[in-house]
Amino acid sequence: MLPIRNWKDLTFVRPGTDVNYQHIEPLFKGVVNWSLIQTHWYDMMRVVLSIKAGKVMPSTLLRKLGSYSRKNRLYQAFQELGKVVRTMFLLDYISNVTLRREITAVTNVVEMYNGFLDWVFFGKQGVITENDPIEQEKRLKYLDLVASAVILQNTVDMSLAIQTLMSQGEVIPKRYLAALSPYITRHIKRYGDYVVNLHNIPQPLEAAINLPPEIFEM
Repeated sequence: MLPIRNWKDLTFVRPGTDVNYQHIEPLFKGVVNWSLIQTHWYDMMRVVLSIKAGKVMPSTLLRKLGSYSRKNRLYQAFQELGKVVRTMFLLDYISNVTLRREITAVTNVVEMYNGFLDWVFFGKQGVITENDPIEQEKRLKYLDLVASAVILQNTVDMSLAIQTLMSQGEVIPKRYLAALSPYITRHIKRYGDYVVNLHNIPQPLEAAINLPPEIFEM
């Protein structure tokens, strides 16, 4: 579920020519071609089952469909079915306040994480110069490993700080804790010295984040 952009460019399709809507009629620009979907239904299901069985990668399928001529009937059938699914989702989106809030909240988290990754991957301005797919995958995995390590350390540091405040009698409202993010970077020196001390044994994770469970009930 992604945020909705460029509403004016999105097409709502009605289920039939005889269907009209009193308040949202201007949104609909076309009619579903059910006969096209029905004709190629078994072909589409074979493709879906092949993906589910792992015989075809979704990226490979999208690449092949994208390279096909727009006159390809299977391409058109998938596109028509996509219009139906998108129309149903958009109608749910504009009528469900809770859904819009959920999508916005999750999108903000994802964008924060992507911004965090961009900050961590500062070498060569985040550009992967290797043409080898294996090397490209290694770069991404290394980035994920470093980012996960920083996120873990941030979580431990914040938990220790919260423990210290609570031991001093401070009352921390739940809404403050809910607003905390492990994607902070202002305390990290990207261009500093990286020293690995193999003799420094870290404290157990349970002890580092030993917070009362009731504070997480938000």
